[in-house]
Amino acid sequence: MKKIFGALIALAMVATLTACGKPPVEEINATKASVEAAAGEGAAKYVADDYKKVNDELNAALAEVKVQEEKWFKNFDKAKQLLATAKADAEALKAKTVTVKEELKKKAGEDLVAAQTAVADAKALVEKAPKGKGTAADIEQMKADVAGLEAALTEIQPLIDSGEYVA
Repeated sequence: MKKIFGALIALAMVATLTACGKPPVEEINATKASVEAAAGEGAAKYVADDYKKVNDELNAALAEVKVQEEKWFKNFDKAKQLLATAKADAEALKAKTVTVKEELKKKAGEDLVAAQTAVADAKALVEKAPKGKGTAADIEQMKADVAGLEAALTEIQPLIDSGEYVA
């Protein structure tokens, strides 16, 4: 009887120890690193909705880990699945962020060239403006406006070079 009782206790201990899973620390760290890498590319700025979604996925996975840690018999399978999804989405988000930034950089460059052309055209038109009685002050004001636009355009290229594509 003692042998059976001892065997049952040993079996219960083995079952308890094997049922108590360990938190998926490596998966958590890898997922956090992927989310941080996406953030480092500017995901929060350029694809904010997708970045929020990935952060929500990470938070849901961390919440599931916390729920499982409080249980007597832990099962981290769902948390691991949520972490895997969040990590994959974060890696895709990083790639998407790079693509969006390149598209915005290209568009910003094109818009800058168009603005420079428009200012040059305006300057040429102001120079051709008929100078008549009482128009000198108006023409000087237009020249000042064009000069202000030219000055503003010189400030745009450094912003584009530094990665400031979103107003």
